[in-house]
Amino acid sequence: MRAERLSSVLKTFPGLAGIALASACAAPRGTGDLGIVVERARGSVQVVETTGRTSLATVDGFGDLSHASAVYSRDARYAYVFGRDGGLTKVDLLRGRIEKRIVQAGNAIGGAISQDGRLVAVSNYEPGGVKVFAADTLELLADIPAGSGDSPIRSKVVGLVDAPNDRFVFSLYDAGEIWVADMRDPRKPQVRKFSNVGKQPYDGTVTPDGRYYIAGLFGEDGLALLDLWQPEKGVRRVLAGYGRGEQPLPVFKMPHMDNWAQANGIAYVPAVGRHEVLVIDRTNWTEAGRIAVAGQPVFVVARPDGRQLWVNFAPPDNDTVQVIDTLSHRIVKTLKPGRAVLHMEFTPRGEQLWMSVRDDNRVDVYDTNTLERVASLPADKPSGIFFSARAQRIGL
Repeated sequence: MRAERLSSVLKTFPGLAGIALASACAAPRGTGDLGIVVERARGSVQVVETTGRTSLATVDGFGDLSHASAVYSRDARYAYVFGRDGGLTKVDLLRGRIEKRIVQAGNAIGGAISQDGRLVAVSNYEPGGVKVFAADTLELLADIPAGSGDSPIRSKVVGLVDAPNDRFVFSLYDAGEIWVADMRDPRKPQVRKFSNVGKQPYDGTVTPDGRYYIAGLFGEDGLALLDLWQPEKGVRRVLAGYGRGEQPLPVFKMPHMDNWAQANGIAYVPAVGRHEVLVIDRTNWTEAGRIAVAGQPVFVVARPDGRQLWVNFAPPDNDTVQVIDTLSHRIVKTLKPGRAVLHMEFTPRGEQLWMSVRDDNRVDVYDTNTLERVASLPADKPSGIFFSARAQRIGL
């Protein structure tokens, strides 16, 4: 009798069938310990959970993920994946499926979600600029072409981050500019432009409090710093000429600023073309030291409590990871996880670090207390790892 009643209800309300099936197949769960692992070669992502260190689902159909990143909805149910082919894909973590996918440009390099969670922005190489979409429907709301002055030529856009008061901040690689887009009226963005910030800003980040935007410079030594609380003061140069008198090495992989390390009032930044991590005193934004490392650093990430830095490297040293103690600035362990370590992500409280070992087709999990590997998950050419805790952090 109960089965007959259920069948009758489902015939009357067919949309309930999917919900009933999902409820029958899996117990209800939250999203706080979920995340995704990008499988770049096959254009798929794995949905993973960090409590049991397992893979829950593999979702296909994301296109070119050769330089992919992701952000999360406010409730951490949906991930928005930005593909190199201009794809913007909304994936449902709980159902393990693509909710919607659009191809919004010819070549894209990442994105951000607004403070209120209503808007998703994508930074594009081709055509250069930023497009802004409604997070729920992926409807296009604004197109901000990245032209400089009267020139019809568009610049590549890099270093796109969210900032408080529903703003997006980004850098123009070819034009040497930083723009701040006020999106409180998403169909009529108000853009403030800062020129002559330095040669070829290649990436950018924002401090966890949302106050400072920092762009790394590829065309010259130094960083460009913008105080978002006091934008009228303009952009100033930080660490200008840090490699003065030295010949920079060839750069085989661009370092990343998008997940840089901060701990105890200090910022740690990968040096372009050098085997060093730069140490910056955040009270006055001056150089406070340098840490010699095994190669050219790509990612420098801090454990959430700030006690450790984990550093990976460009080729030919991309089989190496070094752990630095932030009290002594000494390397406490050098790891050799495998071939092509591409990305590292801490669990929200920092007891684990997950890293992608691309050419060995696996993701390794390390205990950050013992510095020993405690688990491995098979993955097809994994690259980016993004946990849902990013939903609650500015700039991620």
